[in-house]
Amino acid sequence: MTSKRSQTSQGSKTGQGSQGNRTRLQRATFAAGAALTVVVAGAGAAPGAGAAQESTAGKPKLKLIAASNSVTLDRYEWEGASGVFLDLGTYVSVDDAPLEFKVTRKSYKDPVVAQQILRDGTSTKTKALPAGLVKDFSGLPGFVEVSIKNAAGEEVSATKGTYCPNNASGRIRPDAPATSKYPQSCPTNPFTLGSVWGVEKGWASNTSTIDYDKPVDLPVGEYTAKVGVSKQYRDLFGIPDDQHTIKLTVRSEGEGGEGAGVAASRSAAHGGGHGGHGTPSAEDPAAAAAAAAHHYGPRGADAPTPPALSHALEDRGLAHHLGDGPGHTDGSRIAPALKPAAKRPGGRAGVPANVPKPDLRSLPAWDIAVTDGEDGDAPGKDYLAFSANVWNAGPALLVVDGFRAPGKDLMDSYQYFYDAAGKQVGYTPSGTMEWDPREGHEHWHFTDFASYRLLSEDQTKEVRSGKEAFCLANTDAVDYTVKNANWHPENTDLSTACGEQNSISVREVLDVGSGDTYTQYRPGQSFDITDLPNGTYYIQVIANPENRLQETNTKNNVALRKVVLAGDPGARTVTVPPHDLINAP
Repeated sequence: MTSKRSQTSQGSKTGQGSQGNRTRLQRATFAAGAALTVVVAGAGAAPGAGAAQESTAGKPKLKLIAASNSVTLDRYEWEGASGVFLDLGTYVSVDDAPLEFKVTRKSYKDPVVAQQILRDGTSTKTKALPAGLVKDFSGLPGFVEVSIKNAAGEEVSATKGTYCPNNASGRIRPDAPATSKYPQSCPTNPFTLGSVWGVEKGWASNTSTIDYDKPVDLPVGEYTAKVGVSKQYRDLFGIPDDQHTIKLTVRSEGEGGEGAGVAASRSAAHGGGHGGHGTPSAEDPAAAAAAAAHHYGPRGADAPTPPALSHALEDRGLAHHLGDGPGHTDGSRIAPALKPAAKRPGGRAGVPANVPKPDLRSLPAWDIAVTDGEDGDAPGKDYLAFSANVWNAGPALLVVDGFRAPGKDLMDSYQYFYDAAGKQVGYTPSGTMEWDPREGHEHWHFTDFASYRLLSEDQTKEVRSGKEAFCLANTDAVDYTVKNANWHPENTDLSTACGEQNSISVREVLDVGSGDTYTQYRPGQSFDITDLPNGTYYIQVIANPENRLQETNTKNNVALRKVVLAGDPGARTVTVPPHDLINAP
């Protein structure tokens, strides 16, 4: 079994084999953002207020607004980190036309290119953003400027934040579109290929960038925060030069009753990759801190972690108002369970020649590190751990149903095929699903989706293998610009995708444009390198290794990542050279 990871991914212990804290990439989205009521609360003067903007067909009118004139934040303290996460409740409001961007790169040898999409209802135009402005897929860098002064008027913090238009958002007026068609986060997977960012007309999205590795060190007390949009973006998008002054109260964790639970959920949610255990208690910050050291991720092992809660939401007494539902959204992305077919497919199995099929592709490994093992590994050994992703480039989604014979811990699985209208037109046997009874897993795993191998320097010899069974989920938005990409995939959460012990059938789906990341840190997943000589090796990720799944193309199923092992037994190190322009070890 392997452990699952979503869009938050950890860095690695590389080069000289540093034993310090593993660095983590910034979270993909400000996931818990504010409910619609929060946005509306600060939006009364938003449409048309402030400096005038030229009205042009297809050009959105943007403005920085604040949900509140005062915010109370908790100062968290746990092992290895302390400080305040600056969710100040500011938003970018959008009117006249949607704010939309298409962000792509041709290959890993090419830089990221961002275009603004201008839609006026009858035509679509594109406007290239300045070359080099956008360097990755996490959003617009340096968009928000935040200055914080203490009670004596001294500036104690000055920061710039990345703005992801896909941050948690809501309507600013009742006649705006009822739902947003845009994705709910900006991807931070280092091997992302394409993304779409956007805010609907008549909506506003949260500007906060929360780097959970770098809280701002503000002691308990009273402060004044000033928030504005940087000049380069005001000039680029015609945003008024409005700055918002917000009274900031910093209190100690737990002082207001919410702190401990929120701190625990944040620590657990952003501590790293998923481990093989259940989610630590949200009431136990110490357990959450331990979770960070054991590679828990945004959904714990295989269950959802309570989403981080916006302080703007806390301050309005709406802490119970979690999830995406009628009249509100917090971006937690706990998707509904997918319903399998009611019974095994009947009739003769077959796949029409012209039916759309998925295209499974492997990404190169990343998050590579030498560890001394996790719980359950043999002590005194060296392990090479890594993250791997297989994604679906379409044009059809991958649908696999498992059907169980009563009393058995094995299901027969079938791949289904659909025409352009969504009608099922064929199926074929695709292997098996098996029940994993281990604590922290306890769900059904598809056995023929991917495998991992460690190859010799000349790539002719397999020196270690890690074929694993696991449950499919749409954890990463790899390329939402491909044909038929689904910007709102279901089964983004393992707790809804993998079934229960008493399930009679299970449906597992990998949607177009999305990938499934597994972090190989659990027993039997990482490569045991204790007796391997130092030198150069390649981590090989293979999609559909037994060719049991029908695809449009099987020639792009393998990806390689070079690693160099060094050091002495018990203190091995790994160096990970860049993969073209991607320097993500």
